[in-house]
Amino acid sequence: MSALTLAVLLSLVSAVAYAGGAILQERVAVSTPEHTYAPLRRPVWWCAVVLNGLGALLHVAALAYGPLSLVQPLGALTIVFALPMAALLVHRKAGATAWRGAIMATVGLAGLLSLTGSASEQSLEGAERLMVALVTAGAVLALMTLAHAVHRRPVVRSVLLAGAAGVAFGIASVFTKSVAVEWTEDGTFAQFSSFLVIAALATSGMLLSQASYRGAGLAAPLATVTVVNPVVAAAVGLTLFGETFRYGTTGTALALACGVVAAGGLILLTTERISGSRKAAAEQVVAAMPTQHVPDSRRAITDGEPLTRRVEVPARDDVPRGRKGRGGGYGEWYSPHDERIKS
Repeated sequence: MSALTLAVLLSLVSAVAYAGGAILQERVAVSTPEHTYAPLRRPVWWCAVVLNGLGALLHVAALAYGPLSLVQPLGALTIVFALPMAALLVHRKAGATAWRGAIMATVGLAGLLSLTGSASEQSLEGAERLMVALVTAGAVLALMTLAHAVHRRPVVRSVLLAGAAGVAFGIASVFTKSVAVEWTEDGTFAQFSSFLVIAALATSGMLLSQASYRGAGLAAPLATVTVVNPVVAAAVGLTLFGETFRYGTTGTALALACGVVAAGGLILLTTERISGSRKAAAEQVVAAMPTQHVPDSRRAITDGEPLTRRVEVPARDDVPRGRKGRGGGYGEWYSPHDERIKS
């Protein structure tokens, strides 16, 4: 088996592992809504953590055997694998709009990553690391604050939290790259602080991604994390590592177009989930409305019993009773037991 074939296989298995972890996280979020960030007592959640860790290790192994321009786009297949796996394993079927959004996000991201130039052998300096860490912390806190401010809109809240998770994961990849370059050059762990930052960002990303699945389903949060993570890492590579897009100006224009396609896919996924949530909420309101039987005012000719008809109206106890006699403002209503009731 060639190194290129092995890299492809490792990338595909990594995407499947990430998809499985996301499905388990979404299931945990549905079954334990009271645990927003870390349902530590749920064994299923720890299985999701293991699957995400396995996906990360396989992704790193794939990068060791294949070029970045091939491995990174294949990692975008996570969302495409997640939808059929969710339908098969947990009977969560995605609609046509969700599929279109997922495919658009994956194609746009794959195109964007494939146009990114080869990775350079640069690493962040001490001042740059501090600046990136502070900016990242500020961005994550800002997204979390916005998410809590719109808590009455679960889908928007979840997308914001997923975006924060994607930022944390993306910057963790940047620091991992810096550590890898230093390991190659020096053979020692020169910057112990980088490991602390990587651990903090990876943990934050995991907890934020778990919270993002509460009330938003699977597709929209997963697609947001899948797109934001490499885009943030690529943005840092372009600005701080001196990386460029392939094919010069043409490649840059194509990369921008791919970014627009990926963003359109995320918008489709978000709007599809919002419309689905509104429909489900309306159905719940209708189902929760109390009903009562209102008898018909006509009397039956046979058996001396009144005819009744069923009318669904909200139950009310403060409706005044009808007045007796002629000329009353309320009609005369009779129940099967010949009782006068509210009109």
